[in-house]
Amino acid sequence: MSRTPSLFDNRSFGQIDWPATPEGDYARRFMQALARGPVEALVPNIRTDVYALRLENAVLPVTVNEAEYDNCYVVSPYTHYASYAREELYLLQSKAARFALSGMLHALGLLLKASRFNRVVHVNNWLLSTNLYPGLPARETEVAIQLLLGRFPRHTLIFRSLCRSLNGELMDRLRQRGFRLVPSRQIYLWRHEGPHGPNAKARWLLKRDGSLLEKNGYEAIGPDQLTEADMPRLTRLYEMLYLDKYSRHNPQFGAAFLELARREKLLELHALRHKESGRLDAVLGYYCRDGVMTTPIFGYDTSLPQETGLYRMLSATLLGIARGSGYLLHESSGAAQFKRNRGAAAEIEYSAVYDRHLPPDRRAGWGLLEKLLNGVGVPLLDKYKL
Repeated sequence: MSRTPSLFDNRSFGQIDWPATPEGDYARRFMQALARGPVEALVPNIRTDVYALRLENAVLPVTVNEAEYDNCYVVSPYTHYASYAREELYLLQSKAARFALSGMLHALGLLLKASRFNRVVHVNNWLLSTNLYPGLPARETEVAIQLLLGRFPRHTLIFRSLCRSLNGELMDRLRQRGFRLVPSRQIYLWRHEGPHGPNAKARWLLKRDGSLLEKNGYEAIGPDQLTEADMPRLTRLYEMLYLDKYSRHNPQFGAAFLELARREKLLELHALRHKESGRLDAVLGYYCRDGVMTTPIFGYDTSLPQETGLYRMLSATLLGIARGSGYLLHESSGAAQFKRNRGAAAEIEYSAVYDRHLPPDRRAGWGLLEKLLNGVGVPLLDKYKL
């Protein structure tokens, strides 16, 4: 007998019949932890209501927002497309392009707010930079869409983190259903072998990066060697890179979140330890789904000299884990040339957006954004190899 999709708020997570699968157990541990208190207690810059969507063989987190324009980009499309985009204009080499796009983004931001852009429901939103998807049968997807539109008739419905290589069938189905495919960023996929695997130069670079560990007195340690006492240091390493160097709009994962991830095995945490001092100087945390892995936690001590090569050593450690496990590695965005040099392939990531049920003023922001990003944004990403 097939199961009719059901939606549970965080007060009723205890009533869910969780699937008896590794993915179902993962969802239970993740969502029951969120039900213990506000999300801000774990990630201070994420304010959202979390629901659980029970499907036939999976439970997906669903986040619901109304406005919250200073929210983290994982729940705020305004932050992603306006606030974060303005911060990243420095990546463009052309001053004229930066000036023109700065004015365009300011005007766009006003339009987006006027269209109540952040009144959104995100499906399969794990509150991470990249959401990996389980297999979603066509019938279940359609019934889930109808359920969510019925429950939240004034909200835009969004599936974030979609790319053609990993989610092509789902993207096609959503587009046929009337969803817009709005570009979000350029991401990098790394395969350890095959026609799309690293070439000879990339393999040489990876070997050189890996040799830096012994040369500079570091060792890679795994989750069994990390304890709760290490979490404040690992949190600071993540903050140094993703918050201090990149943007405060990234998820502000605190020590409580990392301890939860370690204790409940929501992320597999690895670190680089200096052999002589015993100090932890770099961290990565990944999770896997259906043969794909991604690393929402990645950071190192940026106060140490660049010649130490912590980023290169940490990247070599990550790619070594991916190669050893046989997983395809979703490297998210950023450090474009570095990732290309080591064999990663670039691909555009999209958000599938459904707003056909909303009045014209609500659709205006997404309609303009779709045209701008496909007509201007994607060509710029390709031109500057971002």
